[in-house]
Amino acid sequence: MKNKALKILGTIYLGFAIFMAFGWSFFKTMVHYKEKEKVMKRKWFQLSHIKVNHPKHKFETEYEEGKAWCMQQKMKDCYINSHDGLRLHAYYLPAAGANRFVLLSHGYKGSGFGDFAYMARFLHEKHCNLLFVDQRCCGKSEGEYITFGASEQYDIQRWSYYIARRNKKKLPIYLYGESMGATSVLMASGLKLPKKVRGFIADCGFCSMKVQFKDMAANWFHLHWIGLLLFRLDLFCRALAGFRMKDADTTKAMERNQKPILFFHGAADTYVDQKNSKYNYSVCRAPKELMVVPGARHLCSAYVAPELYRQKILDFFEKYD
Repeated sequence: MKNKALKILGTIYLGFAIFMAFGWSFFKTMVHYKEKEKVMKRKWFQLSHIKVNHPKHKFETEYEEGKAWCMQQKMKDCYINSHDGLRLHAYYLPAAGANRFVLLSHGYKGSGFGDFAYMARFLHEKHCNLLFVDQRCCGKSEGEYITFGASEQYDIQRWSYYIARRNKKKLPIYLYGESMGATSVLMASGLKLPKKVRGFIADCGFCSMKVQFKDMAANWFHLHWIGLLLFRLDLFCRALAGFRMKDADTTKAMERNQKPILFFHGAADTYVDQKNSKYNYSVCRAPKELMVVPGARHLCSAYVAPELYRQKILDFFEKYD
């Protein structure tokens, strides 16, 4: 009888271990991001959807030229401490005769010099002081876990106050994010921010971690029932990374925010579906504008329609400076 009970318990334990194993693997791939593991994960996780949505897919020359320009600039290293004790890094590039500050918040596992390769030089030439933020786990910033905006929103908030304390001329401040960086900026819009923050620019942001993962499962892998997987992922996020999946959601911030937002999204984006920006736009109660660019994939609106994209941003600055 005792041996039978032990066998049953062993079977239950084995079944539970197998059940949790896939959730752990998914957590390690998507959320856990140590420096020594970055190169290996990049090589393994190169799906076609990621490749075709990257600006280098069709705009490699423009992308590389912009990135090279960023690398050639003499920038100042800046540091702050996050609310959970991480040392975070950013690059600061002042502009001659500056009219405003623009904080640049890059996307998932990205970099400011990459994600903003095409826009940084334009903004700088239009008299914008630029702060290229290294999101937690990326660049020179510390961290092991990417939280899809749940913690990054508070990092953006702290960087905003970092700028405000050094804004001696009381210039307008704008927070500009791309992809997950846009989501982080949108979440931060619902927090207390410096008075000089005049508005937000969000390019291809998603509305929640849960929706984004469901879309990826359905559109990339044709999996429409992943509730149990997300449940397991959420358990690991809570236990190890210190956040809940529901914390990575823009809804409450969009309802609280009172400052203007300029949304961009590519109509052909298969990495973050355009429905995300449409949802964020619909629940936003502040002054808002949404530009969906036909034929543009993820973060490619500025490449596909450069004159329109740039003019929209300049008009946004002029209206709210």
